[in-house]
Amino acid sequence: MTGASGFLGAQLVPMLAAAGVDLVLVGRDPARLKSLAENARCGSYEELRELLEGVDAVMHLAVLNNTAEASEDEFRAANVELTRTIAEAARAAKVPTFINVSSFHALDDGPDTPYARSKREAIRVLSAIDGINIVNLFLPAVHGERFAGKLAVLEKLPKGLRRPAFAILSALAPTVSVKRIAGTLVSTDFFKASDEPMFPADPKEENLVYRLGRGLIDYGFALSVILLFWWLLAIIWVLVKTGSPGPGIFAQDRVGKGGKVFVCYKFRSMAKGTKQAGTHEVSQSSVTPIGNFIRKTKIDELPQVWNILKGELSLVGPRPCLPVQTELVHERTKRGVLTVLPGITGLAQIKDIDMSDPVRLSKKDAEYIARRGLLLELKIIIATFTGKGRGDRVAK
Repeated sequence: MTGASGFLGAQLVPMLAAAGVDLVLVGRDPARLKSLAENARCGSYEELRELLEGVDAVMHLAVLNNTAEASEDEFRAANVELTRTIAEAARAAKVPTFINVSSFHALDDGPDTPYARSKREAIRVLSAIDGINIVNLFLPAVHGERFAGKLAVLEKLPKGLRRPAFAILSALAPTVSVKRIAGTLVSTDFFKASDEPMFPADPKEENLVYRLGRGLIDYGFALSVILLFWWLLAIIWVLVKTGSPGPGIFAQDRVGKGGKVFVCYKFRSMAKGTKQAGTHEVSQSSVTPIGNFIRKTKIDELPQVWNILKGELSLVGPRPCLPVQTELVHERTKRGVLTVLPGITGLAQIKDIDMSDPVRLSKKDAEYIARRGLLLELKIIIATFTGKGRGDRVAK
């Protein structure tokens, strides 16, 4: 482990040692590193070649953080060049796995700052290194025995108020405990992840403030549509019904939370008798004239407010697929996507990722689950209502 004396490493080392992990700590101050774990081998970067012998994995924590006041070149030197040097040394020593610890800032839609740019560049550099398994570990705000970084403001509050305030902040944005990170690292499945990015995060289901906020958004939206726009629903139903033969409302089986199949309702946008398949497998000629309009404006999704009221859907979540889309069901099951309620709109949808690419879609769904927070939910909702994301596209 590099950078073990930082906020995360200093708390992670004792936990990993207690779990039976043999640690080798590398840094600029070996004496300080030795104080973190008595039985760990410690040394400087000059001793890196010898320290890497017999190592199973390198966890790279050494970083110039986003809170640092530094130039672009200084961020690149610390976050790109040092990362490259450590990874190449690990490959030369035949270390099987290199764990690059990064942050949500480094994701493609993260902020455009020198720190974020340097971390994204580091990921690109690592992807070009062959002969070693690279695991990118993306972390949100980290908390442990104390709060640091963006959460450091909590340290200024009286002790009795810190946890309630933390519950509010963690409802707005994702967080992860050091204990959860340690559990991820010692998991028997961790090194089976190959080159898959990983997003350990505190489960939002455990956050009461988040659950209440999400419920207000879901049921507030559903009731608003029914009470304020019932007339629009009626007009669209008549237009669909008279525009082509068939029902105004289209009912279709979809895969929901836990793999349970439920009936999803939409305004019919395709001709009666269109085959039951993913939208990307259906010809454009199957879409009715009024169907083109309601699909582009996403009005066809409005009857799903009934699914929200029944607890089968949320406003935001992974889009539910058909039971016949077995590859997507498999990929989502593998990544834990089916553990949450599906949604009318979602992160993948506003990123223009549809069901024609099951692996890419399920990865983005898994990323969304880790990144959940009320601020992201609102961002996705606003993006959807302003026309971002075309949803599932039909075949030409």
